Amino acid sequence: MLIKVYGSAVFGIEATTIVVEVNIDKGVGYHLVGLPDNAIKESNFRIAAALQNNGYRIPGKKITINMAPADLRKEGSAYDLTLALGILAASEQIRSEDIHNYLIMGELSLDGSLQPIKGALPIAIKANHEGFKGFILPKENANEAAIVDGLKVYGVENIKEVIDFFDQGIPLEETIVNTRQEFYDHLDLPEFDFADVKGQESIKRCMEIAAAGGHNIILIGPPGAGKTMLAKRLPSILPPMTLHEALETTKIHSVVGKVKNKGLMSQRPFRSPHHTISSFIVYNVQYYYIWGK
Repeated sequence: MLIKVYGSAVFGIEATTIVVEVNIDKGVGYHLVGLPDNAIKESNFRIAAALQNNGYRIPGKKITINMAPADLRKEGSAYDLTLALGILAASEQIRSEDIHNYLIMGELSLDGSLQPIKGALPIAIKANHEGFKGFILPKENANEAAIVDGLKVYGVENIKEVIDFFDQGIPLEETIVNTRQEFYDHLDLPEFDFADVKGQESIKRCMEIAAAGGHNIILIGPPGAGKTMLAKRLPSILPPMTLHEALETTKIHSVVGKVKNKGLMSQRPFRSPHHTISSFIVYNVQYYYIWGK
């Protein structure tokens, strides 16, 4: 029996829908094609253990799985849940009349619980654009994906919840986020406030001028002088982000997995690179310059 289940791949900060075609026929073997990486190839071991620990099994037949489009490289373990449900549906262990209306992603633990994925926000945006009825994903990513209006987002903790949803019609709890309300509620609550800095009047004045005029600023001083402390608090005196800027910022952080258990980012981000990064960059610039000559 042939079943199609839908997942998604993230390239940059944009998502592409992946069609997972699962065909079960007479014979023996497990064939996974469509340019999967090693993490996806290893998924059959995680899926087998997760299904067995929840009262299901991988059928002892010939299983062929194609991840289309086959010319795009698929990476990561976020397809575990997609593949598992495709196998269950194709082997008729669960009912699957409505499974094609949902985009399904999640990494499986051996007990069937779900681990968070990266890129939930761009995936949700793509799913909404393509008209999917809902998006099923790990609970830790639900608030992030629920930012998208018009898409039903279901955060789940275990594969058994998803199986019961399709097989027995047991409803999943929908995650609802008022994006604008959440954005404006947290707009004036910075994690690090510039008002916390005591003293340092000269440098504070310089940073206020840089923030007001949109200038660059370099801080030079011995360790412990307060350079990182001041830089970390600079975003709190910058103009607040617009809703569009907040969405773009959240998409970038979503791709690298920095938005777990959070919704829309309303504060300008701060990144603190390691103090050896400058030496590393200078070394590489000199190396390539000499090599180029």
